[in-house]
Amino acid sequence: MELISIEGIVVSTLNYGENSKILNILTRDKGIIGVISKGCLREKSKLRVVSGLYTYAVFYVNYKKDGKLSTLTSADVIDYFINIRSNLELLGYLGYLVDLAKNVYKQHPEQGVYDILVSGIMKIERGFNPKVITNIVEIKYLDYLGVGLYLNGCVECGNTSIVTISLKKGGYVCAKHLTNEVIYEANMLKMLKAYYYVDIDKISELKLKTKLIDEIDNFLMTYYKEYTGLFLKSKNFFNNIKSS
Repeated sequence: MELISIEGIVVSTLNYGENSKILNILTRDKGIIGVISKGCLREKSKLRVVSGLYTYAVFYVNYKKDGKLSTLTSADVIDYFINIRSNLELLGYLGYLVDLAKNVYKQHPEQGVYDILVSGIMKIERGFNPKVITNIVEIKYLDYLGVGLYLNGCVECGNTSIVTISLKKGGYVCAKHLTNEVIYEANMLKMLKAYYYVDIDKISELKLKTKLIDEIDNFLMTYYKEYTGLFLKSKNFFNNIKSS
């Protein structure tokens, strides 16, 4: 056992005994680790505040390898996500993104999954359009799920003169290889590519029309449903919040 400090976000919790919790923390350097927070449910515990769901912090733990439970000793919170936590809709976005990242990481355990998640959450916390940021995260995660979209030209021949994007073929198509695909507007096709390549941390403003935002959201919702194999309860909860 060694005492380490590690950046991460609590992605799930489970009460343990009368006064403790088991925290599953998605970390930047060691993936998802299980940590017991002893006595954190006691009112005067110093671990009480830092042992909640979605806590984003540097955690100090007595670390055990081989998937065994480590022990939390303390934590320095990086951000409390006050704006998100005070808004039910934003909290729905947060819950969905964390659930999505957790499941993507299980399929493809790479540091980039964590980095994309944190960058997305921080932009939502700072007031950027949560639907746009969520869609950007979703499109970036497709590669990790093995169903990335081909956006550098026609998926069939590479021709850069594309006319639409195909759900079934997983990318842009040109006029020559057009079959029965829905024809999307050029601006939508352009923005899908921008979503994929943008550095989330460098986004300084988002000025997109609602119709375009919704069109991209609907496309990605359908693509995720058809081709990722992910069926997240948080997505249903999240959709109910958006439609209410």
